[in-house]
Amino acid sequence: MFNKKKRAACAAILLAASSVFCACAQTKQDTAAISNNETTSEKSAETAIEEDMSKDNEKVSFNTDVKDATEFTAEANNAVYELLDFSDEQEREFAQKGFLSAPDNLVIKSEDGTVVWSQDAYSFAKDNDAPDSANPSLWRNTQLNALYGLFEVIDGIYQVRGYDVANLTFVRGEKGWIVFDCTTSIETAEAGLALFREKFSDAKISAVVISHAHIDHYGGIGGLVTQEDLADPSLSLEEQAASGKTLLIVPEGFEKAVMEENVFAGNAMKRRSNYQYGSLLEKGEQGSLSVGIGLTTSGGTTSYLSPTYEVTDDIFEATVDGVDMVFQLTPGTESPAEMNTYLPGYKALWMAENCTGTMHNLYTLRGAEVRDANAWAQYIMEAEAQFGEEAEVVFQSHNWPHWGNDVINEYLLNTASVYKYIYSQTLQYINEGYTSTEIANMISLPADLEKVWYTRQYYGTLEHNVKAIYQKYMGWYDANPIHLDELEPSECARKMVEYLGDTDAVLAKAKEDFDKGEYQWVAQITNTIVYADPDNENARYLCADALEQLGYQAESGAWRNAYLTAAYELRHGTGDYPQTSAGGTGATSFGMSTETMLDYLGICLDAKKMEDQNLTILLQITDEDSQYLVQINHGVLLYSKDTHSVEPDVTIKTKRVGILGIARGSSELMDANFESVEGNKDVIETLTGNLAEFPSYFNIIEP
Repeated sequence: MFNKKKRAACAAILLAASSVFCACAQTKQDTAAISNNETTSEKSAETAIEEDMSKDNEKVSFNTDVKDATEFTAEANNAVYELLDFSDEQEREFAQKGFLSAPDNLVIKSEDGTVVWSQDAYSFAKDNDAPDSANPSLWRNTQLNALYGLFEVIDGIYQVRGYDVANLTFVRGEKGWIVFDCTTSIETAEAGLALFREKFSDAKISAVVISHAHIDHYGGIGGLVTQEDLADPSLSLEEQAASGKTLLIVPEGFEKAVMEENVFAGNAMKRRSNYQYGSLLEKGEQGSLSVGIGLTTSGGTTSYLSPTYEVTDDIFEATVDGVDMVFQLTPGTESPAEMNTYLPGYKALWMAENCTGTMHNLYTLRGAEVRDANAWAQYIMEAEAQFGEEAEVVFQSHNWPHWGNDVINEYLLNTASVYKYIYSQTLQYINEGYTSTEIANMISLPADLEKVWYTRQYYGTLEHNVKAIYQKYMGWYDANPIHLDELEPSECARKMVEYLGDTDAVLAKAKEDFDKGEYQWVAQITNTIVYADPDNENARYLCADALEQLGYQAESGAWRNAYLTAAYELRHGTGDYPQTSAGGTGATSFGMSTETMLDYLGICLDAKKMEDQNLTILLQITDEDSQYLVQINHGVLLYSKDTHSVEPDVTIKTKRVGILGIARGSSELMDANFESVEGNKDVIETLTGNLAEFPSYFNIIEP
């Protein structure tokens, strides 16, 4: 539970701890003692705290219980009613508009009976007012995302919403239906398709358009079509359409973006997603609510199929199954590979995930490349200029459509304005010499933009988006040389606690500040103690209590989930989490190119353990008729294509997926794909015996 883990910086801890040191110096002068110092003339701080607890049951106690919202949290949440116009019901009306049908209850299970998606889990929110433990704005967003079923966008365009975090969209063609995006899981896609076919039994899928390279948009494709259904990618778009097979259309760079984001850092991203999406939290008034772009991600079986056609022109016009389409590439926005689509025959504008009815992430908390806020704003304005004059409905992969030409143009303009403002204002402050944390605490949106419901901070937030722009332009370094070679966090924390003195005294001060509603500070200082001494239960529990109140106040569903997940792990650890495989690569990894698989193998090999190894491997890839010379140079994996200038230690004739077998140490994959091995077969054992270990639930809130 208390495995040590290095992290990058502790500047905030240093600043925080210096303040506490000043406050606590008069309480205890013995800075060499770490804990449990008690003189004969005064009671221990811990005893004083316990007595204080008994006098006032409303104050926090040091235990693992989930706590109610404090009066400070209740006041903070009530203040949201003063800020926002809750009588403005346009978003609710749009979320309900066009409803056709839905089952009375919606619980989707996998073949083994595991629940992979449940709308029933959110029934607590549907007709109730926001409790003190929930930001009223996020509560309202949860209620709107709890509306599920089949909806008509416009005659000929339909959406299944509320069956996953992303929507399943159907556009009527001449011979079948064109699907936009596929949800996360095979099970949710199948269920959504079944609901659609209850009304449209002729739902043959003539094409699938995947808007961008995130798993909640392609992972469910196996529930819609099979590999055998797909058209031949070697054919032109027109020839594919004429073949009668299903087209799979994606933006330029799609596969590269999919593999790099979901495989290279897959294990870390999978773990961090637990925090962002609250996937391991109970749903409820004191648990997980909406994540802003939907309720949460589904937990079913993911799939991946390689595209048959990649759009490469900035603006590309095509006719797919009789439907005229104008594709607009928007690289570097919400995804490295993304595209909007205009359907002139329907006067309908698909904005992918570039407009979603919430402030989005310029940096996502699960981890990903920083997005380009300026490009994002410009592409929205390009869409407005190209299609805004005639569009009558704008719809997207999350949340609900917006109708009416005036509404649409204002929607596009306001959304673009938010990203442009964050971009311009952050760079202005950067040039004035402020750091990312300083800017995040300084900046606020213009008053009118701040109150627009569809740009509220349900998913992304102003604070972490500012830091994303700082990172994009300035990197991690703030030019203060103190931060060039910092102590790792546990060592830094131990030194701070040594300087602070008696941790009981620190906790006493922290408890006082908790009772004043200073939850961010309390979380910071108690987490410092946790890093110095993970076994200090009082520090763990008080830190959890502070994080919990921050979660209750958060408008961002992602922030709420992060706070509450951290609180849970401080109280209970990760021992009762469900067993899961490490890696985070899933079915997606099988679609990697040979070179991407080799890059991934290099990531999986523990180069430190192999630093005295020098090996040469010739890989003959039989399903691609190619070969690669792989060199292990002092543990570092390098490769070059079509090179055979040296005598290899071993020659492996294999299908491409055999490389993944080595990276995973999977004899099953190697046996199924290796065709022959000539030379020193011990090389394979050397590789598989020196793979890094990727724990499924590595520590985040503790060392």
